[in-house]
Amino acid sequence: MASISARRLSKELTEIKNEGCPVGINLVKADDFSTWLFTIEVMGESLYQGEKYTLQFRFDSSYPISSPAVQFVVGDGHTSPVHPHVYSNGHICASILGNEWSPVLSVVAVCVTLQSMLASCKKKERPPDNDRYVRNAPDNPKKTRFHYDDDTV
Repeated sequence: MASISARRLSKELTEIKNEGCPVGINLVKADDFSTWLFTIEVMGESLYQGEKYTLQFRFDSSYPISSPAVQFVVGDGHTSPVHPHVYSNGHICASILGNEWSPVLSVVAVCVTLQSMLASCKKKERPPDNDRYVRNAPDNPKKTRFHYDDDTV
């Protein structure tokens, strides 16, 4: 019998293949239920107009009860957006990936939220503690205890 995680990811993948992704979001790779890749692009006028980024989702057997590990891909020609909630190693400080995660959220919903986060940004800058964080960051962003104190950018 398939795990809850595998059933849920199978359902989400079927919906993506049948209905497609929202504008500016594209599924790049979903060969299994452990790692998926999407490209994300902000549509319309924004600081990130014309820029495309790759998001990596890593799922464990607790998904959707626990959030996926989500980060921007960095390296091999990929960069993370310069944003107050995105570290240069691709880790994202967003409450929906941490303490505000809900099992009703989907992979596409996370992509749309991150797309909106970029679209509403008023100033391209790294988090103030970027250098220190990147030096000491774990490979898995879920192992970081982010402090969520600013949802205005």
